[in-house]
Amino acid sequence: MNLSVSLVLLYSIVGAVILVYAPFLVVAWGRLQAGYDQSAPRAIFDKLPPYAQRATWAHQNSFEALIIYGLAALMAYATGVDSDWAKIAAIAFCIARSFYSVFYILNIPLGRSLMFAIGSLSGWTLFVLSILQASN
Repeated sequence: MNLSVSLVLLYSIVGAVILVYAPFLVVAWGRLQAGYDQSAPRAIFDKLPPYAQRATWAHQNSFEALIIYGLAALMAYATGVDSDWAKIAAIAFCIARSFYSVFYILNIPLGRSLMFAIGSLSGWTLFVLSILQASN
């Protein structure tokens, strides 16, 4: 299947939104193990198992990454970027952020940092491509 750059960008934004909530499934499991108190949902954090604490951090960081990437992908979409580099960046972002959460939850800092760097580079690539496209 050969999707247009525009479709890849839009699908990658949807994927990025879904990836924000993927680590939260692990958090939910940890909450069940720790005895979740619905009247004080944030008070449970210190009682969570370490993997669930890391999943919480991955979840929170995913929101931060989504803001930057979402803007970059929308800029590329709005400026009509039509480059294989944009497709690669969009796909790389989603793959990197998937592994970012996995490495964070499994406590593999080097892998997490590498995936963070790839995801960040993907967003910045789209910013640059957008600026170049708008300049033409």
